[in-house]
Amino acid sequence: MNFNGFDFGGFFDIELALENLPFILGGLPMTLLVAIIGMGSGLVLGLFLALLRGSEKRILRWPARIYISFMRGTPTLVFLFILYFGLPMVGIKLTALMAASLGFGLSSAAFIAEINRAALNSIDKGQWESAKALNLTYWQTMRKVILPQATRIAVPPLTNVFMDIVKGTSLAAVITVPELFQKTQIVAGRTYDAMTMYILVALIYWPICIIIGFMQDRLENRFSKFL
Repeated sequence: MNFNGFDFGGFFDIELALENLPFILGGLPMTLLVAIIGMGSGLVLGLFLALLRGSEKRILRWPARIYISFMRGTPTLVFLFILYFGLPMVGIKLTALMAASLGFGLSSAAFIAEINRAALNSIDKGQWESAKALNLTYWQTMRKVILPQATRIAVPPLTNVFMDIVKGTSLAAVITVPELFQKTQIVAGRTYDAMTMYILVALIYWPICIIIGFMQDRLENRFSKFL
C-alpha cells in the first residue's frame, strides 16, 4: 500500500503479524498473571503503608515515608535487577516470575499508598465524629464508613496504576519472564522485522488497557450507588 509515496507494506507486514500473533499471544497469560499479582500485593501493602503514613506516631510514620520515597525514586527496572540478579549473591534465589511479581508489587505499593492516603484525607472529618458518636471503634469506622467512600475516590488513579503495571510488565522480559514483550523480541530476532512485531505488540496492549478502562467505569458506577 502506498500513500504519497510511503510504502506501508515495508512498514507493517500484516501477513507476518497474523502468522506470529498466536505465538506472541502465548505470553498474554503471563503478562496478566504478573500484573494481577503485582497489583493485588500492591493494594494490600499500599493500604497498610497509607495507614502508617497517616499515623500520629513517628515510629510508624517515618519508616513508611522512607519506604514510599525510596520506591518512588527507584526505577522498576533497576529493582527487578536487584531482585533477580542481586539477591542470589546473598543466598536468596527467586524465579523470574517471583521476582517480577514481587518487584511490581513492592514498587506499585508506594504509589498506591499515596493514592490511598489522599483518598482517606479527602473524607470529611465530620464522618469520623459521627462514627465516634455512634460508639464505633477505629476499625469499624474505617471498614463501614471511611473506606467505602475513599475507595470511590481512589478507583480512577488506582486503575491508572494497574494500567501502568500491565504495560510495565514488558520490563520483565529482561529477566526472562515469557510475557508478551519477551515473546515479541523472540519473533523480532527471528524474522528481522522488529517494526512489525513492535507495532503488533503495541496493538495488543492497547485493547487490554481499553478493557481495564471499561472496568474502571463499571467500578465507579457500582461504588457511586452506595454513596
